[in-house]
Amino acid sequence: MSQSVSPARPAWLSDAIYPFESSFFTTPSGHEMHYIDEGAGEPIVSLHGNPTWSFEFRHLIRDLRSQYRCIAPDHIGFGLSARSQRPADYRPEAHADAAAALLDHLDVQDATLYLVDWGGPIGLDFARKHPERVKRLVITNTWCWPVGRDPHYVMFSFFMASWLGQYLIKRHNFFVNRVLPMAVASKEILTAEVMAHYRNAQPTPEARAACAAFPRYIVGASDWLESIWEDRAAFSAKPALLLWGFKDIAFREKELNRWKAELADFEVHEFRDCGHFLAEEAPERMLPALHAFMERTR
Repeated sequence: MSQSVSPARPAWLSDAIYPFESSFFTTPSGHEMHYIDEGAGEPIVSLHGNPTWSFEFRHLIRDLRSQYRCIAPDHIGFGLSARSQRPADYRPEAHADAAAALLDHLDVQDATLYLVDWGGPIGLDFARKHPERVKRLVITNTWCWPVGRDPHYVMFSFFMASWLGQYLIKRHNFFVNRVLPMAVASKEILTAEVMAHYRNAQPTPEARAACAAFPRYIVGASDWLESIWEDRAAFSAKPALLLWGFKDIAFREKELNRWKAELADFEVHEFRDCGHFLAEEAPERMLPALHAFMERTR
């Protein structure tokens, strides 16, 4: 495992809206994981979900890097990270192992984990195994418990894992072209330039294998999710900032209420007019709450 020399940035990547230096780390499975590591101070680790990549956090990082060390990896199979030929590398447990290896390599201590979508269980798997290295949680439209008995998730997982769902994801980039716009309340924030950066990061059917794999694990990874939830005492008492978009097609007020029932030290900011991707939709409204939370818990 090592840090690698950065390859040339792709021509489609705009330095104007993604003005960060790219670094690469060779994971234990032998794949090149792309990440950005900007600024200095207490580390804020941002973990994305499906179908995004570190690009999702660009607004937050541009602001936060003046005071904090901002780390944001692309999971294997996403963004500028390598693609794998082994389906096992796209299990959420494998993504969690790769993220943990990167944080070990970077010697991350006293971390604030910014979690969204699949970044939630991936980051909280690290938090339950290394609670002494996690200081705070920022939880935005995510979960970390089994949902195999909830029809809302079962139907979505079943359809997206079906031959038709897989065809749509791989051949028509369905998650980027259809699910991403459906998951935000303000469609105008997904400009042509922004959408190009999400589309170009998933350019071919082969490149979309990780994106296609995640939906089946909503139900298929129930045992792993249960193991994280059973260990929640390792992180449930840490200071937590709950930032929640209420116009999300995935995570509802029901999931927010479950977090509120389980966390011991939290504050909540509700974004009734926003959807799933708050870092895209409302960064200027989130940042004051995030700065205040960091100061309050310093």
